[in-house]
Amino acid sequence: MAQIDDLMTRADGACELCRGTEDLAPFALTPPEGYADSAAVLTCGECRGRLEARDLGTPDHWRALERTMWTPVPPVQVVAWRILSGLQRLDWAADLKSQLWLDEETQAWAELRAPAPVVEPTHRDSNGAALADGDTVTLIKDLNVKGSSKTAKRGTAVRGITLVPDNGEQIEGRVNGERIVILTQFVKKQV
Repeated sequence: MAQIDDLMTRADGACELCRGTEDLAPFALTPPEGYADSAAVLTCGECRGRLEARDLGTPDHWRALERTMWTPVPPVQVVAWRILSGLQRLDWAADLKSQLWLDEETQAWAELRAPAPVVEPTHRDSNGAALADGDTVTLIKDLNVKGSSKTAKRGTAVRGITLVPDNGEQIEGRVNGERIVILTQFVKKQV
Protein backbone atom coordinates (compact mmCIF):
# COMPACT_ATOMS: atom_id res chain seq x y z
CA MET A 1 0.00 0.00 0.00
CA ALA A 2 2.95 2.30 0.60
CA GLN A 3 3.84 2.24 -3.11
CA ILE A 4 0.38 3.39 -4.23
CA ASP A 5 0.38 6.14 -1.59
CA ASP A 6 3.81 7.32 -2.73
CA LEU A 7 2.73 7.26 -6.37
CA MET A 8 -0.53 9.11 -5.61
CA THR A 9 1.46 11.82 -3.83
CA ARG A 10 4.06 12.05 -6.62
CA ALA A 11 1.38 12.16 -9.33
CA ASP A 12 -0.95 14.51 -7.46
CA GLY A 13 -3.75 11.93 -7.65
CA ALA A 14 -3.90 11.64 -11.46
CA CYS A 15 -2.56 9.35 -14.17
CA GLU A 16 1.02 10.32 -14.93
CA LEU A 17 0.43 9.79 -18.65
CA CYS A 18 -2.99 11.28 -19.47
CA ARG A 19 -3.96 12.97 -16.15
CA GLY A 20 -7.12 10.84 -15.92
CA THR A 21 -8.41 9.98 -12.46
CA GLU A 22 -10.42 6.78 -13.02
CA ASP A 23 -9.20 3.40 -11.69
CA LEU A 24 -5.71 4.57 -10.69
CA ALA A 25 -3.09 1.88 -10.04
CA PRO A 26 0.63 1.33 -10.64
CA PHE A 27 1.98 0.11 -13.96
CA ALA A 28 5.27 -1.61 -13.13
CA LEU A 29 8.34 -1.36 -15.32
CA THR A 30 11.38 -3.59 -15.24
CA PRO A 31 14.06 -1.26 -13.93
CA PRO A 32 17.66 -1.32 -15.06
CA GLU A 33 20.10 -3.05 -12.76
CA GLY A 34 20.91 -0.92 -9.75
CA TYR A 35 17.86 1.36 -10.08
CA ALA A 36 16.93 2.26 -6.49
CA ASP A 37 13.66 4.18 -6.85
CA SER A 38 10.22 2.81 -7.63
CA ALA A 39 10.01 1.69 -11.23
CA ALA A 40 6.28 2.23 -11.51
CA VAL A 41 4.03 4.79 -13.11
CA LEU A 42 0.62 5.73 -11.73
CA THR A 43 -1.85 5.04 -14.54
CA CYS A 44 -5.58 5.20 -15.08
CA GLY A 45 -7.39 2.05 -16.13
CA GLU A 46 -7.45 3.04 -19.80
CA CYS A 47 -3.71 3.75 -20.07
CA ARG A 48 -2.80 0.69 -18.02
CA GLY A 49 -5.03 -1.58 -20.11
CA ARG A 50 -3.45 -0.35 -23.35
CA LEU A 51 0.07 -0.73 -21.98
CA GLU A 52 -0.54 -4.21 -20.58
CA ALA A 53 -2.10 -5.35 -23.86
CA ARG A 54 0.76 -3.72 -25.83
CA ASP A 55 -1.94 -2.19 -28.01
CA LEU A 56 -1.80 1.59 -28.05
CA GLY A 57 -5.32 1.83 -29.47
CA THR A 58 -6.55 5.19 -30.67
CA PRO A 59 -3.48 7.43 -31.07
CA ASP A 60 -5.32 10.61 -30.04
CA HIS A 61 -5.52 9.32 -26.47
CA TRP A 62 -1.75 9.73 -26.19
CA ARG A 63 -1.74 13.40 -27.21
CA ALA A 64 -1.82 14.11 -23.47
CA LEU A 65 1.88 13.19 -23.44
CA GLU A 66 2.46 16.66 -24.87
CA ARG A 67 1.94 17.89 -21.30
CA THR A 68 3.00 14.95 -19.16
CA MET A 69 6.28 13.90 -20.84
CA TRP A 70 8.08 16.89 -19.29
CA THR A 71 8.12 15.26 -15.87
CA PRO A 72 11.48 14.77 -14.13
CA VAL A 73 10.36 11.23 -13.12
CA PRO A 74 12.45 8.67 -15.09
CA PRO A 75 9.83 5.85 -15.20
CA VAL A 76 7.27 8.25 -16.69
CA GLN A 77 9.85 9.51 -19.20
CA VAL A 78 10.63 5.90 -20.19
CA VAL A 79 6.97 5.03 -20.77
CA ALA A 80 6.37 8.28 -22.69
CA TRP A 81 9.41 7.60 -24.90
CA ARG A 82 8.24 4.04 -25.61
CA ILE A 83 4.69 5.16 -26.46
CA LEU A 84 5.93 7.92 -28.76
CA SER A 85 8.30 5.42 -30.40
CA GLY A 86 5.31 3.22 -31.17
CA LEU A 87 3.46 6.17 -32.67
CA GLN A 88 6.35 7.84 -34.48
CA ARG A 89 4.83 7.32 -37.93
CA LEU A 90 2.36 10.05 -36.90
CA ASP A 91 3.81 13.53 -37.36
CA TRP A 92 2.68 14.87 -33.99
CA ALA A 93 4.17 11.89 -32.11
CA ALA A 94 7.48 12.05 -34.00
CA ASP A 95 7.64 15.76 -33.21
CA LEU A 96 7.03 15.14 -29.50
CA LYS A 97 9.59 12.34 -29.38
CA SER A 98 12.20 14.61 -30.97
CA GLN A 99 11.57 17.13 -28.17
CA LEU A 100 11.79 14.57 -25.34
CA TRP A 101 15.28 14.79 -23.90
CA LEU A 102 16.39 11.91 -21.68
CA ASP A 103 19.69 11.65 -19.83
CA GLU A 104 21.94 8.78 -20.95
CA GLU A 105 20.85 6.39 -18.19
CA THR A 106 17.13 6.98 -18.77
CA GLN A 107 17.57 6.72 -22.56
CA ALA A 108 19.34 3.38 -22.14
CA TRP A 109 16.50 2.19 -19.90
CA ALA A 110 13.89 3.26 -22.45
CA GLU A 111 15.71 1.28 -25.14
CA LEU A 112 16.10 -1.90 -23.00
CA ARG A 113 13.20 -3.50 -24.80
CA ALA A 114 11.55 -2.91 -28.11
CA PRO A 115 9.22 0.08 -28.11
CA ALA A 116 5.49 -0.42 -27.94
CA PRO A 117 4.02 -1.76 -31.17
CA VAL A 118 3.37 0.71 -33.93
CA VAL A 119 -0.24 1.69 -33.91
CA GLU A 120 -2.11 1.06 -37.07
CA PRO A 121 -5.63 2.22 -36.40
CA THR A 122 -7.93 -0.63 -37.18
CA HIS A 123 -10.22 0.61 -39.89
CA ARG A 124 -13.22 -1.72 -40.05
CA ASP A 125 -16.38 -1.50 -42.10
CA SER A 126 -19.91 -1.76 -40.71
CA ASN A 127 -19.59 -5.57 -40.63
CA GLY A 128 -16.20 -5.59 -38.91
CA ALA A 129 -14.14 -6.42 -42.02
CA ALA A 130 -10.66 -4.85 -42.02
CA LEU A 131 -10.17 -2.06 -44.55
CA ALA A 132 -6.93 -1.17 -46.33
CA ASP A 133 -5.74 1.63 -48.61
CA GLY A 134 -6.99 1.01 -52.15
CA ASP A 135 -10.03 -1.07 -51.17
CA THR A 136 -13.44 -0.53 -52.72
CA VAL A 137 -16.38 0.01 -50.39
CA THR A 138 -20.10 0.51 -50.86
CA LEU A 139 -22.11 3.12 -48.95
CA ILE A 140 -24.81 1.47 -46.83
CA LYS A 141 -26.88 4.62 -46.34
CA ASP A 142 -27.46 7.99 -47.97
CA LEU A 143 -24.93 10.49 -46.64
CA ASN A 144 -25.18 14.26 -46.74
CA VAL A 145 -21.87 15.73 -47.90
CA LYS A 146 -20.86 18.50 -45.49
CA GLY A 147 -20.26 21.86 -47.11
CA SER A 148 -22.29 20.83 -50.13
CA SER A 149 -25.91 20.31 -51.08
CA LYS A 150 -24.99 16.91 -52.54
CA THR A 151 -25.97 13.55 -51.13
CA ALA A 152 -23.86 10.42 -51.52
CA LYS A 153 -26.43 7.74 -52.32
CA ARG A 154 -26.68 4.35 -50.67
CA GLY A 155 -25.13 1.67 -52.87
CA THR A 156 -22.50 4.01 -54.34
CA ALA A 157 -19.16 2.26 -54.84
CA VAL A 158 -16.16 4.20 -53.55
CA ARG A 159 -13.01 2.88 -55.22
CA GLY A 160 -9.42 3.32 -54.08
CA ILE A 161 -10.14 4.52 -50.56
CA THR A 162 -7.46 6.04 -48.37
CA LEU A 163 -7.38 5.36 -44.63
CA VAL A 164 -7.21 8.41 -42.37
CA PRO A 165 -3.96 7.61 -40.53
CA ASP A 166 -4.78 8.77 -37.02
CA ASN A 167 -8.49 7.96 -36.92
CA GLY A 168 -9.66 4.38 -37.33
CA GLU A 169 -13.24 5.54 -37.87
CA GLN A 170 -12.61 7.57 -41.03
CA ILE A 171 -11.63 6.90 -44.63
CA GLU A 172 -11.36 9.19 -47.63
CA GLY A 173 -12.68 8.54 -51.10
CA ARG A 174 -14.16 10.09 -54.22
CA VAL A 175 -17.92 10.25 -54.55
CA ASN A 176 -19.32 11.94 -57.66
CA GLY A 177 -15.89 13.39 -58.41
CA GLU A 178 -15.51 15.01 -54.99
CA ARG A 179 -13.06 13.77 -52.35
CA ILE A 180 -14.83 13.35 -49.01
CA VAL A 181 -14.24 11.87 -45.57
CA ILE A 182 -16.56 8.96 -44.79
CA LEU A 183 -17.19 7.28 -41.46
CA THR A 184 -16.35 3.57 -41.62
CA GLN A 185 -19.64 2.68 -39.92
CA PHE A 186 -21.46 3.69 -43.12
CA VAL A 187 -19.51 1.50 -45.56
CA LYS A 188 -19.31 -2.17 -46.50
CA LYS A 189 -16.15 -3.61 -48.04
CA GLN A 190 -16.53 -5.14 -51.48
CA VAL A 191 -14.92 -8.52 -51.81
